[in-house]
Amino acid sequence: MELTTKGRYAVMALADLARHGGAGRPVTLADIAARQDISQSYLEQLFARLRRAGLVRAARGPGGGYSLTREAGSISVAAVIRAVDEPIKVTACQMHETVGCRGRSTRCITHDLWAELTHHIEGFLGAVTLADVIEDRVRGRALPSAPIAVAAE
Repeated sequence: MELTTKGRYAVMALADLARHGGAGRPVTLADIAARQDISQSYLEQLFARLRRAGLVRAARGPGGGYSLTREAGSISVAAVIRAVDEPIKVTACQMHETVGCRGRSTRCITHDLWAELTHHIEGFLGAVTLADVIEDRVRGRALPSAPIAVAAE
């Protein structure tokens, strides 16, 4: 699974906004673009979606910019990714459809594996907030993985 730049940049931008826009102080897209090395025109597209999703609000005029609509601790990373229409899934199948990912009437043999991985990713990203990101509380939150055994040939 690969998260596209749309989802990654939206999370980066809102984490920056959460860090630099305390007390409802608006932050300009130019400032976010410079700090995060993201195109300002790309941020404008993302922030239009984030505003429609109710995650940010715009303030016009001198001293204007964007601010979060609520506390960073109540905005999950999953909500940010969904707000920019980024699917959080590993399988190409539609989760509630009977047609499989390969266009057949049945799902592929590994569908349940990928569907469960999608649920784990959604659960993890849903449990991590922007506050967790900016306060460095993300490291170590993933379940420890077991070593992968490789069979000898």
